Formats: sequence, structure tokens, C-alpha cells
Amino acid sequence: MDKHNEDLLFAEKMKSLSNEKTLDWIEKKSKDFVKNMTYYRCAIMEIETKFNVLNEEFSLEHDRNPISSIKTRLKGPLSIKNKLERQGFPLSVDAMTENLNDIAGVRVVCSFKNDVYLLAKALLQQDDIELIREKDYIKNPKSNGYRSLHLIVAIPIFLAHEKHIMKVEIQLRTIAMDFWASLEHQLRYKKINEFTEEMMQELYECAEESDALDQRMDRLRVSADSSY
Repeated sequence: MDKHNEDLLFAEKMKSLSNEKTLDWIEKKSKDFVKNMTYYRCAIMEIETKFNVLNEEFSLEHDRNPISSIKTRLKGPLSIKNKLERQGFPLSVDAMTENLNDIAGVRVVCSFKNDVYLLAKALLQQDDIELIREKDYIKNPKSNGYRSLHLIVAIPIFLAHEKHIMKVEIQLRTIAMDFWASLEHQLRYKKINEFTEEMMQELYECAEESDALDQRMDRLRVSADSSY
């Protein structure tokens, strides 16, 4: 069984358990936990603003918007607790901030594959952004066909009397990649106990077709740009 299915099975199992341990942890660490989640929320806003600014700049320079949509998410307490336990870390705010890189998440859906790399490069060139880790699943897709560019970055947030460096996971992908990933997640989650090899192969082929479509659209974009 691959890691994706293992994670889904774990999530299903946890849903059937009581959340008392989670509630107890949050109550004991309530002030620190809520404070840190606020910091993560601020970091999300900082990253989202940076991408909105880049979108405006590219719109002026290239007469089109490279970003189709921006989605954000903040992990919930139960999800954080589950991941800490699954990875063998203690239930503490320090363990959460030091070891989990995806509590704050921003997903940028781009019109074209080339836009993914243009936006990533522009963001990483900014002097207040530190790249912690990069995984390019576009150039090196996962075995199931999943494609996306993943960045873990550190960004400062400035409060009235203090500054904090926060980690944010950024996923950049095309509309076609996002369409495939969203439906793949729904199908796997719904059919977790009966997902066959044939269905996995079909999904993989759909991912390949989506990538071929992205490449065709990129070629059309280049042709359209050169005609001006």
C-alpha cells in the first residue's frame, strides 16, 4: 500500500476515535496554541499578498494574469495532533512549530506550466523569503501521476512589538494539475477500501493526458505571444 493510502486509512481510523485527547491538549496549551495559529494565519496572509502583487505586476508586463486562483488553508487541531503522533513527536507547541512544515498552506493555481516557474522564481528572489525545501513533482511526478511544485518557505511576520519567522507550504500547479489532483483525492477517499489497480492505472493515464494538455496549451501560448 502506498503512503497516500496509508494516510487516508489513518485519517479514517482517527475519525472513529474520541477527540478528548485533542481537546485536553488544546485546553492545556490554549494560549500558546491559539497565539501560534494566529502567527501562521498572518504568514498565510503575507504569502497570499506577495502572490497577488506578482499577479498584478505580470498583468501589466504581459497583458494577462498568470494566477487563476489562490487557495489557503490552516491545519486544524485534530489534524496537527494526528500528524505529531504519527511521526512520533510529543504533543507540544514547540514540536508543532519545529517539525511540521505544512500547518500553513497556500495553493497557487496558474494558467500555464511556465507560469508556475516564473512565479516561484519571482517569489524566491525576494529578500525576506527563505527557501527551506523544494520538491518538483512537475518535472518528477509521483508514481500515481500527481504533479505540482512544492515549496517550504520561511517568512517573517511583524507584530506591534515583535517579529516571528513562520513556515508556509506553497503548492504551485496548473489548472489541469489542480483539476486532476482534486478529483483524484475525492475518488481515492470515497473508494479507500476498494481502489483497484485498474482504477489507479486509469487515474495515472488521466494525469498523463492532463500533462499533454498543459504542454499543448503552453505551445499555443508561445505561438500567441509571438504573433504580437
